[in-house]
Parts: sequence; structure tokens; C-alpha cells
Amino acid sequence: MFLIAGPCAIESRDCVMQTAETLKELCERHALTLYFKSSYDKANRTSASCRGIGMDEGLRILQEVKDQFALPILTDVHESWQCAPVAEVADVLQIPAFLSRQTDLLEAAARTTRIVNIKKGQFMAPWDMGGAISKIEQVCPNAVVRRNVWLTERGSSFGYGRLVVDMTSLVEMKRFGCPIIFDATHSVQQPSSTQGVTGGNRQMVAPLVRAAVAVGVDGLFIETHPEPEKAISDAANQVRLSDMSRLIEQAIAIEKAMQKQ
Repeated sequence: MFLIAGPCAIESRDCVMQTAETLKELCERHALTLYFKSSYDKANRTSASCRGIGMDEGLRILQEVKDQFALPILTDVHESWQCAPVAEVADVLQIPAFLSRQTDLLEAAARTTRIVNIKKGQFMAPWDMGGAISKIEQVCPNAVVRRNVWLTERGSSFGYGRLVVDMTSLVEMKRFGCPIIFDATHSVQQPSSTQGVTGGNRQMVAPLVRAAVAVGVDGLFIETHPEPEKAISDAANQVRLSDMSRLIEQAIAIEKAMQKQ
């Protein structure tokens, strides 16, 4: 099992470097592979609020993380033209859930030959992800065999302002032969629940992590922040950085128990 973690948005160099240092120490202690994640642009916003630090400065900070901590980098791309410059820094290009059917974006990401992590749209069935995979493989044949395509579950829309997680989705998507990741923090979002701002319930992150690890995911996606209540994005569902150690210890204990079955 590997971990994708970091602040939702790149707010400042200090926040990113502090989080990267803490996560690296945690993952080294548990022999866990870490992909550092943070976004330079939060283009998918409920309202016209702060989007982030921007691509140029964001990539500069992510490159510093890569150089100083020797960590692979994962970040989002929202438009086709972004893929090539982002791939100069990032080891994994992430396709946001709302863009998971956008052919031009998927193909542009595949052309970089980087790993492409496709987040399953909240509106999509797990078996529908076969279409997204086929778009990658049209450009990059055998991407699945080379494990260059990852699929991430992040919850499904359940009426207005609510997401639910169907754990059978993780099992269904495993049939594609790709690494399957569970996004625990976005799965507890409550879209548009607080006057134009997406809410959430971080208290539900740990139970969902435990369930997903028991199902047998290949990776966990957990956004974390030193002071989540001050975060510019997803303040209600990011995990406090100081709580990550206990959460990861629980996940590893469950993974080891399942391996004994």
C-alpha cells in the first residue's frame, strides 16, 4: 500500500515544506511509499473564491519538495495545455473527478508518459471507468500493464449536498488491472452545504480508511494540513497533520491483518 498526501492547495512554501517533512518522516518510519500531493490551482470551486498560488509558483514549490525531500510528486491538471509543463515536475498527473470523461485532457496526460491518476466522477459507475482507460491506451498502449494508469474512488453523489462511498466500487475497479486508490478526504465532502462553500466531516475519514484498507486498496489518498480550519480549500475535511500518524498506523495494522487471512 502507498500513500498520496499533502495539503489540498499550495497556500505557501512554508505550509508545503512543513507538511512534506512531517509526512516523509512518518512514511519512512513505516516503510510506506509517499507521493506528495498539492494543487497549484483549485479550478473546480463552488463559488468565485481563492483558487491557489498559480501554476508557475506552484510548480516551483513542488520542485523544491522533490529536490529537498526526494519525494515523487502528484498534482492536478485541468486543461490539456497544462500537461506537458506539469509533467516536467510531477511524476503523476491527476485528472479531477469532474473531468474524468474529458477525452482531450486524458489523451494529453497520456502523451507525457507520466502515470495518470483518474479520479472517478461522482456521477459515474465504477465500470464506466473502462472508457477513461481506453482513452489513455489509445495514446499510450499497454499503459495498464505498465501500471501507468491509476483509478481513484472519491464517493458518489447521493442527492444534493451529500456523497456516499460504495465499497464494492473498489472491488469492481480492480478488475481493470490498475492500482486502485481510495480518496478518504474528498469522500467526506458535503458539496455546497455551507452557503457557497463545500463542507465536510473529517470525523468520518478514519472509519472509511479502515474499511477501504480491509477491502484491499493499493493506495490511500488523504489531504492533510497543519491547521485545517485555516485552509483555503476543503477546510472541513482535511485531516490535521498531527493526526496522520495514528491514522496511518491503523491502516497499516489492518493491511497486515488482512495479509494473514
